[in-house]
Amino acid sequence: MANQDLVKLEEKLLEKEEKLEREEERLKKEKAELEELKEKYRQKLSDVSHLTLEEAKKELTKEVEEKEAASIAKIIREKEDIAKQTADKKAKEILVDSMRHGSLNYVAEFTVSTVKIPDEDLKGRIIGKEGRNIRAFEQVTGVDVDLDEEGVIRLSSFDPVRREIARRALEKLIKDTRIQPFRIEELVAQTKKEVEKVMFEEGEFLAHEVGVFNLPSEIISVLGRFKFRTSYGQNLVAHTIEETKIGIHIASEIGADANIVRLGCLFHDIGKVLEGEGNHVKLGADFLKKFNMPESIINTVLEHHEDKPFSSVESVIVYIADAISGARPGARFEDVEEYAKRLKDMEEIAKKYEGVQDAYAFEAGRELRVIIDPGKIDDAQTTILSSKIREEITKSLSVPGEVKVTAIREFRAVS
Repeated sequence: MANQDLVKLEEKLLEKEEKLEREEERLKKEKAELEELKEKYRQKLSDVSHLTLEEAKKELTKEVEEKEAASIAKIIREKEDIAKQTADKKAKEILVDSMRHGSLNYVAEFTVSTVKIPDEDLKGRIIGKEGRNIRAFEQVTGVDVDLDEEGVIRLSSFDPVRREIARRALEKLIKDTRIQPFRIEELVAQTKKEVEKVMFEEGEFLAHEVGVFNLPSEIISVLGRFKFRTSYGQNLVAHTIEETKIGIHIASEIGADANIVRLGCLFHDIGKVLEGEGNHVKLGADFLKKFNMPESIINTVLEHHEDKPFSSVESVIVYIADAISGARPGARFEDVEEYAKRLKDMEEIAKKYEGVQDAYAFEAGRELRVIIDPGKIDDAQTTILSSKIREEITKSLSVPGEVKVTAIREFRAVS
């Protein structure tokens, strides 16, 4: 019985399958007839209008565009105006918010340091017999010492590192009872090492403050020089922190790469504390290439003064952040950049002459002190050399007023 039921069920299934196949054939036939009929109507329409299907579409589209052109143009203009208004408003919000996040307390950087003294009698000891101590101090530190004001000693120099070394060394001398040339040289040499350590720590602080870690120690040491470097009176540490905060905020708001902007802002002025030929942009880029920094970061340094076209949105952000930090009211108070360059040029002119050990420029470039090697030239040659240096400086550099060149030749015999 079971087999018979299965046979009957199989027969029914086969019958239904045949029925479905016949129905499918009928539907295919009807579909083909409909397509043929549709093509006939299409052909009739084309014959009546004398247009193909594609031509008819184009005509219809053209007619609609012409009819609605004014409305479409109006909508486009309205949308563009809204986009511009929104973009301007959004850009202002981003910039203002970035400046608010990046703003720092500003402290003006001057070219004079002041050291208080407990009593006026101490000045005599600092000056020494016939001024030998004060001369030794000025010679070894390269700063100008002013003792005219009561209760204080003023140290003047456009090189902030020299001035800091001199300030620290003078404070040690005041506490020390042995004030003599050899002791002065010893303390200044010791203080130089201390300041180098301070600069390394300052470099670490600067890098960590803007969120950069694991930099090579050579780069950290160079960044530490920012503590004693100003740009138009604005301290480079303060400027770099402020600019980096502004740049990172702008980058995060518009979806740019914040890490490229972070490093670009941190390194953009690194060339200002490096020795070498060329402007600070080129010096900075060449220095970073030694450490295989990515090209995108080097480009931000090369382009932050528009010396070459911007290659990325990150370069534009570094440029904008630098401009905001430097241009805001109170950020920069005086053009000392030209003073510093002039002083450096004066010193370099003197140093190229044979027999010159070192040279220090003072008084905004109106005075130059040249330290002579006594073993190479005598007193008469020293007098002639000072005249040659003064003449070359007068011809080569634009210096206000007269230039006073003081050549110092000192001979010592120690047994």
